[in-house]
Amino acid sequence: MSFHATVLTLFPEMFPGPLGTSLAGRALRDRIWSLDVRDIREHATDKHRTVDDTPAGGGPGMVMRPDVLAAAIDAASPPGDGRPRLLMSPRGVPLAEPMVRKLAAGTGVVLVAGRFEGVDERVIAARQLEEVSIGDYVLSGGELAAMVVLDAVVRLLPGVMGNALSGATESFADGLLEYPQYTRPAEWEGRAIPALLLSGDHGRIAAWREEQAAAITRERRPDLIERRARERQGG
Repeated sequence: MSFHATVLTLFPEMFPGPLGTSLAGRALRDRIWSLDVRDIREHATDKHRTVDDTPAGGGPGMVMRPDVLAAAIDAASPPGDGRPRLLMSPRGVPLAEPMVRKLAAGTGVVLVAGRFEGVDERVIAARQLEEVSIGDYVLSGGELAAMVVLDAVVRLLPGVMGNALSGATESFADGLLEYPQYTRPAEWEGRAIPALLLSGDHGRIAAWREEQAAAITRERRPDLIERRARERQGG
């Protein structure tokens, strides 16, 4: 069974977008995963296809209606669908590698791309939407964030990457940022590849790469070093 992704959006024409190219696109054509994009407006009940309304209590902008969005979710993910439901939201849990790997190990995902000022809180609770953020900034909508989630997940599906070890040696795979990479030519603009990498001593190369990964992570993301230490201590 292939990984089945459903995206609920007000702009279905944005998909597959970049997901139709490169690794994700090839995997989509090879049916390693499938993408079902649904227009939330199809579940509006008035002639204007209204999906939003003014915020209760006042304030700027508009809020997505719970009745319309719930109908869209129910149609896309009926009872018995065990796929997690994610709402792309700047206030959500930060997307991280453990979540990506957990999703990739499942059967699929339902992604809700929010718009306007947000989504009525009642539908988040009633339909058990898990809010997920791809960073501490605000986008005009959740579509690009949904694409980020799917790209990160799809590349980990069996058969997508040519070398199965690639995903195991990249940034965040072991809680560290990735070590420096080099390739031919051996010297470029007076800068040479570290001699150790050309030595053929795989044990020393592995140790060097681990040291470099730790040093880069300590410099750029000390929070990852602290988290890794806590996880290794069981806390």
